[in-house]
Amino acid sequence: MNRNQAWELLNDYTKNPALIRHALCVEAAMRHYAGLNAADQSQWGIAGLLHDFDYERFQTPPEHTREGAKILRAAGCDEEIVGAMLSHVPWNQDDYPRDRPIRKTLFACDELCGFIYAAALVRPDRLNGMQPSSITKKMKDKAFARAVSRDDIQQGAALLNLPLADHIANCIAALQSIADQLELAPPPPTS
Repeated sequence: MNRNQAWELLNDYTKNPALIRHALCVEAAMRHYAGLNAADQSQWGIAGLLHDFDYERFQTPPEHTREGAKILRAAGCDEEIVGAMLSHVPWNQDDYPRDRPIRKTLFACDELCGFIYAAALVRPDRLNGMQPSSITKKMKDKAFARAVSRDDIQQGAALLNLPLADHIANCIAALQSIADQLELAPPPPTS
């Protein structure tokens, strides 16, 4: 499955623009990390793009990801991508542990990308100039983006053997690379 096929599949199953943006965020972060790890950027990017593609139709665990895995396999998707998608949720850990770089990275990027996106929305300059310290400060505010698991963010950095600030910096850089697609480019200066 190539990126165009993955994009079509995502859009066939996902209509919510927020979920599409989240998929793009995680794809960018996965590509960024693949580059840092000399891994297959296409494979890692597709894993990020498709990790929640089935969520609108199958929201209840364990159908979410398991039904998606069936669809991906029927479409001829690489099993490494399928396994990564299955591993990013807790109910599949026995069969799909986070024991490979692609699986660890997908888990590590998922919640953090959502949190960074939410933080960018409330900043005047969006992603421009965002620093890891602003994210760690926001993480302490339990009312902000309350659905995002701070524990998962911390566990993700630990899985990657990175200090949290470095992991945040990597994900910010990844999202900055697609800021225009995410509609998070800084607004033009006013005259």
